[in-house]
Amino acid sequence: MEKIVPAAPDFSIYTLVINADPVVKGVLILLVLASVACWAVILEKVIRLIKLRSELRHLREAESDFTRPLAKQILAAGEVELEEGNVRGEPRGELCDRVERAMRASLKMELHRLEFGLPFLATVGSTAPFVGLFGTVWGIVNSFTSIAQQKDTSLAVVAPGIAEALIATALGLAAAIPAVIAYNQIIVALGRASARANTSITEIAKRLSRRQAEPVLRTIVETVRAGRHG
Repeated sequence: MEKIVPAAPDFSIYTLVINADPVVKGVLILLVLASVACWAVILEKVIRLIKLRSELRHLREAESDFTRPLAKQILAAGEVELEEGNVRGEPRGELCDRVERAMRASLKMELHRLEFGLPFLATVGSTAPFVGLFGTVWGIVNSFTSIAQQKDTSLAVVAPGIAEALIATALGLAAAIPAVIAYNQIIVALGRASARANTSITEIAKRLSRRQAEPVLRTIVETVRAGRHG
């Protein structure tokens, strides 16, 4: 007669998650959703940063191309102040400052739009490890409870709760680490983009504030004005 060998306990991640305590399941689902949302925000920011770099490259080449949306938006803001300053007969220095402030404000507004979603990354990066830690503590409590109830310290009794705890910890870190890295990189990228754009804006404001506008800039201003009133 053959001896029946009992099947080994199934400690696969799938089985552990399916059989986990409802609280631990809730923690795992919350962390998975947070991680998915973070990657969606990260992907959206990467695409928009690539587009922003392209827009700012055209802004630096203002003498040849002011047809891109961001460049037109910034120039339109400066052109409005240029007209008002000319009506008031302001000296060139004050006119230049007025135009530059308006163009910087327009740029800042666009950069603020790009910052949407970054607080979420920061929140996930700072709280996800603690949410995972909560799941860890709960899983360990379940392990000790199982030991007390069954009066058994075998691996089959202790392992599931400990494994649940480790999965919650790992998932918390998996959600937090990309969020923190992406947040820092995006903030740095926006800062560099702002610095480059402000340098270009300073030069453009000086050119716009000249008493006799250069032919190319006159054409640009007329194009923007026609677009605004058309």
